[in-house]
Amino acid sequence: MGFSRQEYWNLRKQARQLENELDLKLVSFSKLCTSYSHSSARDGRRDRYSSDTTPLLNGSSQDRMFETMAIEIEQLLARLTGVNDKMAEYTNSAGVPSLNAALMHTLQRHRDILQDYTHEFHKTKANFVAIRERENLMGSVRKDIESYKSGSGVNNRRTELFLKEHDHLRNSDRLIEETISIAMATKENMTSQRGMLKSIQSKMNTLANRFPAVNSLIQRINLRKRRDSLILGGVIGVCTILLLLYAFH
Repeated sequence: MGFSRQEYWNLRKQARQLENELDLKLVSFSKLCTSYSHSSARDGRRDRYSSDTTPLLNGSSQDRMFETMAIEIEQLLARLTGVNDKMAEYTNSAGVPSLNAALMHTLQRHRDILQDYTHEFHKTKANFVAIRERENLMGSVRKDIESYKSGSGVNNRRTELFLKEHDHLRNSDRLIEETISIAMATKENMTSQRGMLKSIQSKMNTLANRFPAVNSLIQRINLRKRRDSLILGGVIGVCTILLLLYAFH
C-alpha cells in the first residue's frame, strides 16, 4: 500500500498531536498517584480517631479516576503506535536514498518518544498499584487491631506492644511516601523540561527538512573558506622563502 507525501505529513501531524496529548495525560496521571499517596497518609492518621467511611469513598473515587485515565493513556499509546507503523510503511516505500535517511531519522525520533511515554506510563501505574496494595494491607491490619480491642475489652501488654509496632510501621511508611512524592515532583519537572527541548528540536528538524538548500550553502561557504585559507598560507610561505633567499644571497 502506497502513501502520498501529503498523507505522510498528515501522519506526522497526527503523531505530534498524540504525543502532546500523552504528555499532558501522563502529567495528570502522575499527579493523581501523588495525591493518592498523600491522601492515604492523611486518612491513615485520621482512622485512629474516626470512622473509615470517608477514606473508603475517597479511595474508591480515586481508583475509578485511575482506571479511567489508564484506559485513556493505553488507547493513546495504541493510536500513536499505529501512526508510527504507517509512517514506517511510507519510509520503506519512499525509494530516494537521501529522502529515506531523513525520514528514518524522523521516524526513529517518534519511536523513541513513544518508548519513553510507554515506560513512564507503566512505571507510574506500577507505583500507584503498589501504594494502593500497601494501603489495603495496612487498613486490614488496623481493622484487625480494632476488632481485637473491641472484642477483648482489655488493653493488655501484648496489644500495646502490637500498637507501638504498628505506629512505627506507619511512620516508616509515611517517610517512604514523602520520599516518593519528592522523586515524582522531580520527575514532573524533568518531564516539563524534556517537553520544551523536544519542541525546540522538532522545530529545528522541521526547518532543516524544509530548507535543505541552506545546509548545502553553509557547507559550500565553509569549503571556500578553507580553500582561501590554504591559498593565503601558500602565498605567505612563498613570499617568506623569497625574502630569506634575498637576505642571505
